[in-house]
Amino acid sequence: MITHADVIIIGASASGLMCAIEAGKRGRNVVVLDHANKAGKKILMSGGGRCNFTNYHIDAEHYLSHNRHFCKSALSRFTQWDFLALIDKYQIPFHERSHGQLFCDESAKDILNMLLSEARKANVTLQLNTEISAISQHTGHGFNLRTRSGHYHCRSLVIASGGLSIPKIGATPFGYQLAKQFGVKVWPTRAGLVPFTLQPSDKAQLAELSGIAIDSHVSTHQQGFRENTLFTHRGLSGPAILQLSSYWHTGETITIDLCPEVAILDELKSLQQQRPKLQLNNALHHWLPKRVISTLLKGLPLEEPLLSLAPHQLDEIDALIHHWKIIPNGTEGYRTAEVTIGGVDCNALSSKTMESKQVTGLFFIGEVVDVTGWLGGYNFQWAWSSGWCAGQYV
Repeated sequence: MITHADVIIIGASASGLMCAIEAGKRGRNVVVLDHANKAGKKILMSGGGRCNFTNYHIDAEHYLSHNRHFCKSALSRFTQWDFLALIDKYQIPFHERSHGQLFCDESAKDILNMLLSEARKANVTLQLNTEISAISQHTGHGFNLRTRSGHYHCRSLVIASGGLSIPKIGATPFGYQLAKQFGVKVWPTRAGLVPFTLQPSDKAQLAELSGIAIDSHVSTHQQGFRENTLFTHRGLSGPAILQLSSYWHTGETITIDLCPEVAILDELKSLQQQRPKLQLNNALHHWLPKRVISTLLKGLPLEEPLLSLAPHQLDEIDALIHHWKIIPNGTEGYRTAEVTIGGVDCNALSSKTMESKQVTGLFFIGEVVDVTGWLGGYNFQWAWSSGWCAGQYV
């Protein structure tokens, strides 16, 4: 028996559900297939269970892609304000955190329940626990799909299967493999928004700092972020590090300013005049945690009075605090990464419809596409926007 549909969407993800809702509103017969036992797993776990669903400051500059202009069309046609209108319709309470990040007051379930409710109103069929074993183009038009539970045929096929991040909730390379099957270019992928691991020697030195978070500015030669850096038992994490990880490449040095608000050299010179007998470590405690000082400045005369410090020693202290350099050993990889960088080539898709330029009726949306946002709700907004756009044309 073959199930016929106008549209089949692979992936009950944020982008997949949004696309299904919009296509259903247009009277299309829509079926969403997913191999998982539950829809929207990434929605449910995001933001510590409160879902950072968008950001007040959505802009193309907050996205990485080999085609930096591609995301502009979708983001401008379905904006954060459009999604907030849907939030308001369902009276979901939310709050703003730093940098315009918006979270549910209560639970990420509010977002998922809203999407599922909209999907039901649009007569969308959701089929879970469905693994796809083969997909082929139908002679003439459309696509044939084979699953263990039956065969399907559709005119439009939408790939909303996500990336490789967090495999424990079911992430697979399905979308990339399908793109390659149909001759659609896929850029190499890597983990993004992910903690750094450290070289064995650095890990041993910094182990006692585990659990400390410190306001910092972290940078590579091409990008920098001001946020908290968190020392962990594995390496470095926290918002600043996660943001930077998307721009970092293996072997590259990162520079960390551990005290971006204060000019340490000027302050120490001033204290040398005003309180010459003050010990160096006591002076630095005004700005940095004790464990950070004793660990990162080990070997310096921390118990000596300021008056005994030579100019070159002050310069060394200033450099260690404002320009601490470290080469990560790598990242924690897809296991803990929030997103996947790379993916289906934007130049192979229409920025208006998200349809493949070379395979009629084949669409790619969400994380599977080579568009990756910053930390802070940008990736969910890309999911909503790209899904909405495809939903107008499938």
